[in-house]
Amino acid sequence: MNIKEIFLYSHKGELRRVSFKVHGLNIITGRSSTGKSAISEIVEYCMGRSDFNIPEGPIRDKVAWYGVIYQFKGEQVMIAKPAPAQTASSCSRVMLRRGADLQPPDFTELRQNTDDDSVVELLSELLGIPANRTVVPDGQSRSAFVASIRHAVYYLFQKQGIIANKEQLFYRQNEPFIPQAIKDTLPILLGVAPDDSLDLDAKLRSTRRELKLIQKQLADAEYFGEQLNVRALGLVTEAQQVGVIARGALSQTTEEILELLDASKDWRPITIPDEDTAKIAELEDEILALRRRRSESAEILRATRLFTEKEDGFTTEVNEQKSRLESIGALPSDPVSGEWQWPFAPENLGMDTPVAKCLMEELDSLSQELDSVVGERPHLEEYTLRLEGEAKVMNELLRSKEEQLASAIAANSAIAEMGSRNAAAARVMGRISLFLENHVPDDEIPGLRAKVEELIRQVAQLEKESNDSDREERLASILNIISNRIRPYVSELEAEFSEFDFRFDFNHLTVVADRPERPVPMSKTGGGANHLAYHLGALLALHHFTTNNGKPMPSFLFLDQPTQVYFPSEQIYKAASEIEDTERDADLNQVRKLFEMLYRFATVEAIGIQIIVTEHANLRDQWFQDSIIETPWTKPPALVPEEWESNI
Repeated sequence: MNIKEIFLYSHKGELRRVSFKVHGLNIITGRSSTGKSAISEIVEYCMGRSDFNIPEGPIRDKVAWYGVIYQFKGEQVMIAKPAPAQTASSCSRVMLRRGADLQPPDFTELRQNTDDDSVVELLSELLGIPANRTVVPDGQSRSAFVASIRHAVYYLFQKQGIIANKEQLFYRQNEPFIPQAIKDTLPILLGVAPDDSLDLDAKLRSTRRELKLIQKQLADAEYFGEQLNVRALGLVTEAQQVGVIARGALSQTTEEILELLDASKDWRPITIPDEDTAKIAELEDEILALRRRRSESAEILRATRLFTEKEDGFTTEVNEQKSRLESIGALPSDPVSGEWQWPFAPENLGMDTPVAKCLMEELDSLSQELDSVVGERPHLEEYTLRLEGEAKVMNELLRSKEEQLASAIAANSAIAEMGSRNAAAARVMGRISLFLENHVPDDEIPGLRAKVEELIRQVAQLEKESNDSDREERLASILNIISNRIRPYVSELEAEFSEFDFRFDFNHLTVVADRPERPVPMSKTGGGANHLAYHLGALLALHHFTTNNGKPMPSFLFLDQPTQVYFPSEQIYKAASEIEDTERDADLNQVRKLFEMLYRFATVEAIGIQIIVTEHANLRDQWFQDSIIETPWTKPPALVPEEWESNI
């Protein structure tokens, strides 16, 4: 898998294309901030990664679509993706095309027809990554997953901040969970797992499960043979107690006991009448309603009696007052005859005054109220008697309903006993059924033993074909092969400790110099040039193995500004863009050694590999100039044409 071309579209549909040589060394050189480092971000964005990490600036503001054409053996795949919406930080929708000789489509033809997951699946399949699942040791909390082309990106990109980093060997190694993902997936990409490993593992798990099941059946059968009479007699006794089997003398032989238990399967539970249970609920509701009505009637009767008692006191008091007035002739005229009763005063003397009239009206009102109370008394007595009669009727009805409820409860107790017996019998029947299902006749036990022996043989064979220890040995062998190639590259770049052997430390994902006194990991060394040499040594050794042994690893490697370590300062390096700048300011000898090593690797040592270098340095050597794929980028030209309009 190599990169044939990347292409960009402006918001008006203008097209910018950058073509690569699919094999060999590709160099893009030019000034700072011209878009060189963004090339690797575009490739990763169009290789199944949804996160949009394109740098801020013209390449974000002026580009509407990003695309890459990948070259496979006999086929090309085009992946194009739009820039995310203004408020979004990712995009997973993709336009995908396949063909023998693809060209960037017309802007009006751009359509999203699939997603990143489909891209990953297709590229992984074309790359030849076998069906797989990562191996997770017992007791680990992480879950197994499928290795894909997403897990190859760690070995394809050496970006500016990584290429000479002594703490980080691989791309994204500093992100959470990525180191473990590298350890889980690199063996698969190196071909440690056979192509049919997923099928072998699945078959091994299935055979192991079947073996455990048959072993349990055999153990149960042998245990049943030893305990058959004891367990069977116990079940018969339980069945007799709950009425499943009629009481009587127990059978003597095992066959008779088993026949008795087998015949018990015809038992059916006793039918329970449901209407009695419903009657209890109905009576309880009626009794509750009667008690409520009786309570309400009693409250009314109590209030009526209280009113009557107060009325009696009022009448008595008024009559006493009236009698006193009448006995002494206190009123000026007789209330009945109207005759004048005050002989000591002239008739109607002073009685025409307002005060006298008011007094006489109050006396008349008192007399009328007294007559009214006396008149209503018979009605109160009649109402009280009616309430007392209703209370008596309700009490009698309530007693009758309570007697009915007691009878229904008594009947329901019998029903409950029937239900309990059915439930107990059902539990015994469950144990009997389980016993009979697990019972294996004696003549079947030899067959189970033979099946167990056969499955044990199959498991041993599958374990041999899919042996974890064998995988570990194969991985160790491959890592040794890779490690043995690191030292020549480190020595060629004259890095520190190059007189010693180097190895790729897979457990810590770093490079280690094996000094006789003590090993020296890359993190314990100094100097950016040394760290660059260790990085290139490890990456070139890895790609040498995968390329020359047909392993499912993409055949390209991005190196972003590797010669920065050979300039006196970062400012001088960024200002360089011409051959003269490199010859004047850089360690020219080391720069030339670096590119000669990369050129030889891509054209001689690993035929088919594609190395893409984005640089500020420039050499006048013809092989170097032949490797430059575009006119050195300045401002302009650059990756994004200056005349393209921004959407901001």
